[in-house]
Amino acid sequence: MSDATNRFSFEERISYLKEYGSHCMSFSSLQSGIQYFDMPGIGYIAYEQKWGFRAVLSDPVCHANDRETLIGEFLQDGASTGFAQISEPVTKLLYEKFGYFSTQFGIESVIDLNNWNLKGKKKQVLRTSLNQAAKREIFIHENYTEYRHDQFSKQWMKTRKLDSREIRFLIRPMNMDYQEGTRKFFAYQKDQLIGFIFFDPVYLNGKIISYVPNISRFDRSFRQGIFYTIMIHAMDVFKKEGIEQIHLGLSPFSVSDADSHFEAGLPKKMVRFLYQHGNRIYSFKGMHFTKSRFRGTEFRTFCAHKGKLPFREIMTLFKISNFF
Repeated sequence: MSDATNRFSFEERISYLKEYGSHCMSFSSLQSGIQYFDMPGIGYIAYEQKWGFRAVLSDPVCHANDRETLIGEFLQDGASTGFAQISEPVTKLLYEKFGYFSTQFGIESVIDLNNWNLKGKKKQVLRTSLNQAAKREIFIHENYTEYRHDQFSKQWMKTRKLDSREIRFLIRPMNMDYQEGTRKFFAYQKDQLIGFIFFDPVYLNGKIISYVPNISRFDRSFRQGIFYTIMIHAMDVFKKEGIEQIHLGLSPFSVSDADSHFEAGLPKKMVRFLYQHGNRIYSFKGMHFTKSRFRGTEFRTFCAHKGKLPFREIMTLFKISNFF
């Protein structure tokens, strides 16, 4: 496998990303610490290695018809490997062709901007957020000269359950060397910065087809959540630019009651337990509630593992992601 690792130049990797980076985490594959398995003319797989285990991030960055070829070459060396935050089609492929079981890891929501509006009982919290923002004379501005967001983020991190530990891998770090295509929207009350969202591009066939809000920080004094107000403003901007959808990203550990034939039973029970009782570690329920208010279409997201009891794989993934 060594001759296929990190073979692409950075420019070549970006060209594959822009052609096939249609997963909401494809852009996150460019974060520091990631390694790559490259196949010229096909695409690449992004992964990180720890404790003798390879954790793959997201779907392979390639055409859907080439996934089996790329994954097959990657797994040929027999190294212990798992897959994190992958789509259902890739999950089924791994089960049918490579004998991998899967555990639903959460859901991803996608908003159809052409048919989205603020109507409906479930969206009352969004309307309340907009009204509160107007009352407080808060305005949203897309800004690339704002310099206070790093200090704002440090103060925000102190309020989080994981304190100063920034989650990585499953959530890309706030500061990345490569920024092309990202969008940055800030909320202000007069000159005071009270929140921001950084959006990453989602690509297909050389064009941006969507954005995903991968980084968000906010002032907790805003009762109904400044996240809603910034999102609605950004969605309106994107729609006017011709973008047809927005990916809201992963709601971790929010899983369906139904089980599929390719899922391992015990790990999914553990995921359900973490969703119900793990909120002192991370706000799983709060994240799902916030994203569910937009009423997007929900898609299941999975982790794939070779055995039915992937405890080592899960602990390694949590360590890579900086949960402990």
